[in-house]
Amino acid sequence: MNYQEHIEINPEIRFGKPCIKGTRISVFDILSWLAQGMSIKDIIEDFPQLKEVDVLATLAYSADKERKIKVSV
Repeated sequence: MNYQEHIEINPEIRFGKPCIKGTRISVFDILSWLAQGMSIKDIIEDFPQLKEVDVLATLAYSADKERKIKVSV
């Protein structure tokens, strides 16, 4: 999945936090909802401007960020 098609960073929206394109919903928001036990279906019902692919793009973005973290020992 190319998460860049769904996520943008704009310094004028949410202080430059990564958000779903065309919304003010941040990657952090979606990850927090998932961590609290909301399902993708629940999130889409509460925020109909989102699509399942947007939530999956959030997970792909997070996985990519995790992969890029360098650990110093």
